[in-house]
Amino acid sequence: MKIAVLGAGAWGTALAVQSALSHHTTLWARDSTQTLQMQAERVNAKYLNGVSLPGNLVLSSAPLGVWLHDFDLIIIATPMSALRSVLVELGGLKILKPVVWLCKGIEAPNEDRFLSKGLLAHEILDQVAPELMAGVLSGPSFAQEVAHLKPTALVAASVHANVRNTLVKALHTEKLRIYATTDIVGVEVGGAVKNVMAIATGLCDGLQLGLNARAALITRGLSEMTALGVALGARAHTFMGLSGLGDLVLTTTGDLSRNRKVGLCLAQGLTLEQTLSTLGHVAEGVYCAKTVSIRAAQLGIEMPITNAVVALLEGRMKVQDAVGHLMARSAKDEGVDF
Repeated sequence: MKIAVLGAGAWGTALAVQSALSHHTTLWARDSTQTLQMQAERVNAKYLNGVSLPGNLVLSSAPLGVWLHDFDLIIIATPMSALRSVLVELGGLKILKPVVWLCKGIEAPNEDRFLSKGLLAHEILDQVAPELMAGVLSGPSFAQEVAHLKPTALVAASVHANVRNTLVKALHTEKLRIYATTDIVGVEVGGAVKNVMAIATGLCDGLQLGLNARAALITRGLSEMTALGVALGARAHTFMGLSGLGDLVLTTTGDLSRNRKVGLCLAQGLTLEQTLSTLGHVAEGVYCAKTVSIRAAQLGIEMPITNAVVALLEGRMKVQDAVGHLMARSAKDEGVDF
């Protein structure tokens, strides 16, 4: 099988390393300078330093074009902000083979595109390239561990059976397990909201509020995630799976989580700008928190943790005030109304 991974960030590189063990794989970067450096050093020093690139992994920065028709599977590993432009290009090329994205988040609203609410990835697809046979690959996965062949389980979501089956055939191994679902909405909502919850949990840990508080925050975060997802058409049980609870637990507790690190840094008194400058990678929760809040409000879904994170990121609330805001909420019955 021939696989193209478009985007040479940490996650794209890690998956390309895994894929190259079994398939003819090309890792594409838009930045030709980065590609030349990776070719010379056989390592992605900028995003995944310390991981050797397999000798058979092809590196390219050629303009996206008809050469992509030679591949059996195209994996988009760009940040959420670049997904639209890549889908437009692939749609224009009339790609017939499965296309899958890895990015987790919600696209920021843009009045020029009449997006008053921001869109999930599959909604972007419906707008710009509905003819593509596409889906999403998501779940609890740190790039470093995938690249070092640590056991990982992911979920492939698509309404197209061929997309799901192709992903399982291409990537399911003893080290990387691929499960399948048709609930693309649930998988995408889980991938977006868990990043916001990781910022809140990092804040909780940074303030040393204790393990009790962390457990409560993660649990209520799962409740918020599920409520929003179900309102958008997802199945509730999806959020008890890999792309929901699994990814939420990993991102809110793992030391490799960039979004959790945002919360930790804010708790230490760093500004948002200082925090982002220390990461070196995109922390999607920072960019999609506001959009998650907007979509929830439009649907009448109450998301107090998300709203507190947004207020904190926008400078409308101080760190200690955010914690107080959450803990001072009035008592209510536990549960999520579906």
